[in-house]
Amino acid sequence: MLDIKALKVALEQLEQEKKIAHEKVVDAVEKSLAAAYQKEYGKRGQIVHCKINFDTGETSFEQVKVVVDESTVRMIAEDEEDPIVAEGEELLPRFNEERHMLIKDARLFKKNAELGEEIIFPLDSQDDFGRIAAQTAKQVIVQKLREAERESIVGEFTDKEGTIVTGIVQRIERGSVFVDLGRTTAIIPFEEQIAVERLRAGERIRAYLFSIEEGIRGLSIRLSRTHPKFLIELFKLESAEIAQGVVEIVSVAREPGSRSKIAVKANDDRVDPVGACVGQRGVRVSAITQELSGEKIDVIEWNEDARKFIASSLSPAKPLSIEINETDKKAIVTVAPEEQSLAIGKGGQNVRLAAKLTGWKIDIISGGEMLAEATTEGVISDTAIVNETLTEEMKEVMEALNVEPETESTTTKTVEEAVMEEGAKQEDASLVTTEESK
Repeated sequence: MLDIKALKVALEQLEQEKKIAHEKVVDAVEKSLAAAYQKEYGKRGQIVHCKINFDTGETSFEQVKVVVDESTVRMIAEDEEDPIVAEGEELLPRFNEERHMLIKDARLFKKNAELGEEIIFPLDSQDDFGRIAAQTAKQVIVQKLREAERESIVGEFTDKEGTIVTGIVQRIERGSVFVDLGRTTAIIPFEEQIAVERLRAGERIRAYLFSIEEGIRGLSIRLSRTHPKFLIELFKLESAEIAQGVVEIVSVAREPGSRSKIAVKANDDRVDPVGACVGQRGVRVSAITQELSGEKIDVIEWNEDARKFIASSLSPAKPLSIEINETDKKAIVTVAPEEQSLAIGKGGQNVRLAAKLTGWKIDIISGGEMLAEATTEGVISDTAIVNETLTEEMKEVMEALNVEPETESTTTKTVEEAVMEEGAKQEDASLVTTEESK
C-alpha cells in the first residue's frame, strides 16, 4: 500500500535538493503510478491518468478516450495489415476502442463533444502493484525527474546567458576545460581560453556564459574567457557607474591576454567616464588586469568627432594631424618620427586595436608624407621608411638667413651650404673695411 505521507516528505526533500518545481515532481509521480496501473491492470493501447490527493492520501485513476471520426483514424480490422505508402507519406493511426471513441458515440455521453476532445471514464482504484509494475513506475519517475531537472537547469542558466558565472575547474581533457557550476558542468573550448594562462584542477575561475544548447547528448553550456563581452561584464562588476548605466562602454577591441582598448562615454555630464573605469589610483582596472592574466587595458573616452576619437584610440601616441575619407571609412594619421613606432605598436598591435575600436581603417605616416604601403585592418608595414624632416632649429636658421627651401624635403646639407655662403660674404665685407681704413 502506498504511504502518501512518506511520499510527500520524500518529494519535498527532492524539490529542495534538485530545485525542481513542485508541480513537476507531482506530475512525475502521477505518471509513474499511471504507468504502473496500465502495466498491471490496463489493456493494450489504454490511456490511463492518475490523480493524487496529498492531503487525504487518496489516489484515483481515469481512462481517457479521444473523440475521432473516419477522417482522423483508419477504420480497419486488427488483423488487417497496413497498406504500403509512398516515401514521405504518413498513415493515419488505427482505430483502437481502448483509446478512441467515434464522435457519434461520444455525443451519447456529451452532447456537444468535438473532434480531438477527451472523454474521461473512472477506473477502479488500486494500490497493490506487482514487481514488474513497480519497476515500470520507478523507470518512469526517474526519467520524468531527469527531464524536470534538465528543464530547471536550462531555465536557470538561460537567465544567466550573457553574464559572468563562477565555477571550479573540474578537469582538462584534450585542451578543453570542464568547469563545475554546481548543478551542472560547463565547458571552455580551447579557442575560448586565454593563451598565456594555465588553468589547474580545483582552481576557481570566472568566465562568460555565451551559449546554451540542448542536443542529443544532453545539455551543453559553453563558457569563454576571450569574448569581448567578458571584459564588459568585468567592468560592470568593478564599476558601479557602468552597472547603473551612468557610464556606457561603446566599443571594445581585444587581443586576449595581451592588450585591450575600450571606448567609454558618460550619460551624465558630471561624471568622468575614464575615471569611473580606472578607479582611484587605478584600482578598478588593475583588478580586471589581474583577472585576465596581466592583460593591459587602455580606457579611452568616446567622441562623436571621428578625428578626436581616432586620435585618442592611438594612445599613448599623439598624432600631429588626421585626414579622413568618409566614403571609404579610412583615416591617414600623421605622427612625429619618434612616435611612429609607438603609434604602430609591437607587431602593429596598437594601430590594429585602434582600427577595430573605431571601425576606421588607419594608416600611419611620418613627417607629413604618406607611407608607401599599409596593410589591411590598419596594420602598417614593418619596412616603412621614416622620411627626413626639418627640425625647429633648422627652420630658425633658414629664416635668419632668408633662405627658402627648394622643396618640402629640404635636407640638412642645403642649410649648411647656406650658412657657409653667408659666412664667406661676411669675411669679404670685413676685408673691404680693413682696406678702406688703411
